[in-house]
Amino acid sequence: MMKKCKVFVPFGALGGGIRQEAFQNAMRLKPDIISTDAGSTDSGPYYLGTGKGKYARKAVQRDMELILTAAHEAGIPVTIGTAGTCGSDSGVDEFAEIAVEIARKHGFSMKLAKIYTEQSPEEMKSRFAAGKIHPMEGAPKISPETFDTCSHIVALAGMEPFKEALSNGADVVICGRATDTAVIAAFPLMKGCDPAATWHAAKTAECGGVCTTDVEGGVFLTIDETGFTVESPSPEGSCSAFGISAHLLYENADPVCLTEPGIVIDTSKSVYTELGDGKVRVEGTTIEYRPYTMKLEGSGPAGFQTVSIVGIQDRDVMKDPMTWIRTMQDYVQKKLDAFGLDRSRYSYSIRPYGYNAVTGTAVPKGFVPNELAIMLLVTAETQELATQVAKVFNPYLLHFPVHPERPMPSFAFPFSPIECERGQLYSFRLYHLVELDDPLELCRIVYEEV
Repeated sequence: MMKKCKVFVPFGALGGGIRQEAFQNAMRLKPDIISTDAGSTDSGPYYLGTGKGKYARKAVQRDMELILTAAHEAGIPVTIGTAGTCGSDSGVDEFAEIAVEIARKHGFSMKLAKIYTEQSPEEMKSRFAAGKIHPMEGAPKISPETFDTCSHIVALAGMEPFKEALSNGADVVICGRATDTAVIAAFPLMKGCDPAATWHAAKTAECGGVCTTDVEGGVFLTIDETGFTVESPSPEGSCSAFGISAHLLYENADPVCLTEPGIVIDTSKSVYTELGDGKVRVEGTTIEYRPYTMKLEGSGPAGFQTVSIVGIQDRDVMKDPMTWIRTMQDYVQKKLDAFGLDRSRYSYSIRPYGYNAVTGTAVPKGFVPNELAIMLLVTAETQELATQVAKVFNPYLLHFPVHPERPMPSFAFPFSPIECERGQLYSFRLYHLVELDDPLELCRIVYEEV
């Protein structure tokens, strides 16, 4: 018989939720495993810098309870990747704690595997000195000291630690930072499914229902020795050849090839066939094996920030918002200099939302907004300094006229006080690859009988 594996991916990220009817439909299709990602770097460096998660604990509990109880009843395993949004060790521990609470609440036993992928600065400095760490495109230049500036460093696991844990009888696998596809690819590869098709299917399903017409309906994969079939378990969802093929564009620098630890798949010869009933069959993907590397991500402190916002509907300002901003900014900068504030210790930006705050580019000729939200962002070495600079701007955000000879206007602060202290900021420091001899050497697996 042809080797085959059915994978249910209920969420794009655990904590995002799924329609109940779609979930029940998927379980009726009898999956061999439930797999889901739980994080990414999409929301910026704060989460890795602090080691904290993006999603509310109650949302994570809801989704995890849904999949763990269903998997236990069906007698199938569960794999979860990038626990706690950033994949820190503390994220793995928090997810494991929730899993144990659920098992005890519902009275079932399980073998839990915790895969830790957080790295020590000393270990990374040693590998850097040995010439084993290399920059990815666009990565900052680093030195040995860079590793010490990171609050947390994680390495993105491939499928191997998941395979190791599942081979050792784990019912639930909770991994730190991992590639979005590895969490899905591991089990089908263990079952002998075609490697190229498996990785392509995993890429297609990494964000759950995003590859279908119902984003909150999950996605169901059937992978075998020649390709894979993808379908939506939601009554409102379906798949198309266009939508499935287009997903390789999502969060991927190359629209044809996908690079994962130790492999590259090529979809240039892939054939996408619509089978009817909203299903799509994919065959023809090829694979190339390469030296094994893991991506490193690191984030560290980058100053403190204070934010101020003002709403403006003044007709004169609306005619030319950028002139008003530049004139006001120049006026306040002179005040800051007169107060003796060292420019090297702070920076700021003024963004007109409703005009060009998102792109910073020129607006269409003749465009006059009805109103604007002007956001001041001040970043400084200390929170006190950031707020001090914002306070110098305060009266001019509220009253600065377009022309000096005009009467003083009054704009609108949406809250009081206007200065909102955001606290410690973080920035990404590492976007590099580390060479490995063994795919498991940067992963630590701990088993727990619950």
